Amino acid sequence: MKLSWVRSFCLSLPGATEEVKWEHLAYCIGGKIFAIQTLEPQAVVLSFKCLPEAFGELTERPNIIQAPYFARGQWVALERADALPRKELEPLLRTAYELVLAKLPKKKQAEFTR
Repeated sequence: MKLSWVRSFCLSLPGATEEVKWEHLAYCIGGKIFAIQTLEPQAVVLSFKCLPEAFGELTERPNIIQAPYFARGQWVALERADALPRKELEPLLRTAYELVLAKLPKKKQAEFTR
């Protein structure tokens, strides 16, 4: 499975933007990153923020690790594009978006939830 659909899914979320950071494609809401996708083949293909309980469950699965440099913030990383099926990954990416959106100032949140 390829992760080419991730870009269009992430950008379909209200107010989501993309920017290139650290040679990766970062998906953001209000200037804060909720997911990072590699542009070139690397050891990790996609990283995203998740709920604490999901963090523990996901990192016990094959090909899913604590995200380098981001694990402290409850981020996981997929080592392979097929580590999670799309039907399972989409809600996790939506949750990542919602977690980051919830941390934005209320005024900023209102801009994206109208």
